[in-house]
Amino acid sequence: MPAQPTTANWLSIALLGLIWGATFMVVAIALEGYGPLTVACARTTLGAVALLILMRALQRPLPVFTPVMRRYLVAIGLLNTALPFALLSWGQQYVPSAFAGISMAALPLFVLPLAHIFTDEKMSLRNTLGVVMGFIGAAVLIGPGVLRIGTGWEPLGQLACIGASISYAVSSIMTRRCPPIDPLTMAALLLTVGSAALIPAMLIIEGVPSVSGARPTIAIIVLGFIPTALAALIRVATIRSAGAIFMTLVNYQVPLWSMVFGAWVLSEVLPLRFFIALGLILFGLAISQWGNLRRMFAG
Repeated sequence: MPAQPTTANWLSIALLGLIWGATFMVVAIALEGYGPLTVACARTTLGAVALLILMRALQRPLPVFTPVMRRYLVAIGLLNTALPFALLSWGQQYVPSAFAGISMAALPLFVLPLAHIFTDEKMSLRNTLGVVMGFIGAAVLIGPGVLRIGTGWEPLGQLACIGASISYAVSSIMTRRCPPIDPLTMAALLLTVGSAALIPAMLIIEGVPSVSGARPTIAIIVLGFIPTALAALIRVATIRSAGAIFMTLVNYQVPLWSMVFGAWVLSEVLPLRFFIALGLILFGLAISQWGNLRRMFAG
């Protein structure tokens, strides 16, 4: 059983919330000079290179590449990196970065019903109430836009962000079912799979990228090394020290920071429904995870 969280663990959680909450703002800045697939590909490739070097430096072992292991790594790599990174980058061309951040808050609520169906983690009445509340929040977040599909790109951008959250949820379930593997090695290999998928897609659709201004270029570099590589390392260290339940506290911070950075740095106008949706999603998240959170703070 993980030890009680230390001061360093709490600082790590706060830092991860800040990093991941700012990611959507940085993606928006990168999109000022590059296409969505180029942004997704560069982020994934830089992160993969950084983690592969770190994995080699720390002498982390490679797994035995059985057919089952290969299938899991390819599927999770596509669903955890290539597809959601591409969907978020594409969607953020048409929606505020705060919208993308709030949509990610619903991720744990998508995981619960999937886990109920595909694993032995069954939903309780409390879980069900939390999921229903969270889904109502997601519906409020999208608003009437979903009824306007075909009249503009914004509704499709909204659905792309929600789709990225669902993709992350499916990959989370597959990660739980994956054969044992070193966490840092797994993160490096998943980014490598994502990079292998995104590079040809980028070249075919957007072509070979050229440097397009200092601001978006710096944003792409930051994306690869900070929220992708560095955050993965902090996440692994925190889970090993304080446990996976403690890590769920990040989910409460990411949408808040995404709204702060969106309004403060990008001057995004945040409609009232964003705040209502955030409240509903976080309330649903608190209900669904109440038992785990109570045990964590009581222990």
